[in-house]
Amino acid sequence: MEGQVFSVRLSDRQIVVTTPETADLMKSHNQSVIRETVAKALRREAKSYLPKRLKYLAEQHGFYYKKVRFSHASTRWGSCSTNGTISLNIALMKLPFELIDYVLLHELCHTVHMNHSQNFWRLMEQSDPLYRTHKKQLSTHTPSI
Repeated sequence: MEGQVFSVRLSDRQIVVTTPETADLMKSHNQSVIRETVAKALRREAKSYLPKRLKYLAEQHGFYYKKVRFSHASTRWGSCSTNGTISLNIALMKLPFELIDYVLLHELCHTVHMNHSQNFWRLMEQSDPLYRTHKKQLSTHTPSI
């Protein structure tokens, strides 16, 4: 289309990219605009889904946490602080649901054991009997956007 300019926007639950035929999507500026919009969409989805799912899993398995917060750390899927705050990477929303649950249960287990001791992994196995499979599958994904 004549006069068309490159743009990226979030429309409801879709990312809409408008681009002239001559646009170079590999340009760092264009990549940055796309990445920012994807991060915004993932953050929106994460804030809608993850707190509810975390609460459900905590109730199902008898865990307690104080609060949940969101990050976009490029190296971790989640973390748990000693005061009971669970931090979750918005990139979790790129994963299949069973791997999201694995990460959520992993962090919930850290509310009991703040390490990766045998006791931690026993609790993890009680919470997710397929944790070994899920852990291996998760290693094929990266938390970056």
